[in-house]
Amino acid sequence: MEKMAKDGDMSRTKEEDVGFKQFLWNPSTKEFCGRSGSSWLKITVFYIIFYLLLAGFWSVMLLVFYQTLDYYTPKWQLDSSRIGSVPGLGYRPLPHPDNIDSTLIWFTHGSAGEWKYWTNSLDDYLKSYRGGRQFGEHVRSCDFDDHYNKEKHVCKFVLEDLGNYCTMQNFFGYDVGRPCVLLKMNRIYGWIPEPYLDNSSFPSTMPDHLRAVYDPNYVYITCAGENPADRENIGPVRYYPANGAIPKYYFPFTNLDGYLSPFVFIHFEKPVTGVLINIECKAWARNIKHNRKDRLGSVHFELLVD
Repeated sequence: MEKMAKDGDMSRTKEEDVGFKQFLWNPSTKEFCGRSGSSWLKITVFYIIFYLLLAGFWSVMLLVFYQTLDYYTPKWQLDSSRIGSVPGLGYRPLPHPDNIDSTLIWFTHGSAGEWKYWTNSLDDYLKSYRGGRQFGEHVRSCDFDDHYNKEKHVCKFVLEDLGNYCTMQNFFGYDVGRPCVLLKMNRIYGWIPEPYLDNSSFPSTMPDHLRAVYDPNYVYITCAGENPADRENIGPVRYYPANGAIPKYYFPFTNLDGYLSPFVFIHFEKPVTGVLINIECKAWARNIKHNRKDRLGSVHFELLVD
């Protein structure tokens, strides 16, 4: 019985091999994989034509779509866009990419150089402000009487105007525990800062020192501790340029080649060491609303100096 079963299994295996070989190539019907040569030719020609027509259809659709786009001017702007009309703030240096969700600037000052990641990150960000994008016919120095926005020019941002302290030569103050943090306004196409009309229109939260020096030709950035303990531990704060003032002729951003965002350096002159300090920075103009939850017109980060 066992021998008959084995013979049966072997015969079925041989039949399956013969059937598979006949499926691949049937010499009697001249068919390959169940189709004749003419059938394979027809189906090949069909799919070639089908995919060519499909590719042509999508190419035409993409061509029509790109005809509706402007590479320099967005269709939806300000309140009609998803970005909105209230710019937020960004800061540099950012934490290491491995901690992408972190907002903590944490370093140990001193000769060991444990602060080098932060200074190198800041220096890398500033390279474009020293490079070729700041030179050429499309870039020029501006003043408040310059109506450059009607022409194809952008205003040059001069690093030397920010003083000598917040520089790589001084390690941006990180080596001595008195760090500089760069603050910039996020770009919104077509946004122009509107000045406060008079002193009575100042928001109640505006710092007293800013009320005293306010000039409608500027948009301002200020920083302070978020809580009473933070305000006590943050120590004196100095701004470069003075008072955190950004001239309004850098606005609006219109996506012109060579444009570099203006920024302010915040110099923490004597933060308390070994204490986590929560810091909130705000931009000030009549059309900037502050919302801590959505970070409108402001930015939050923490500072810890060991």
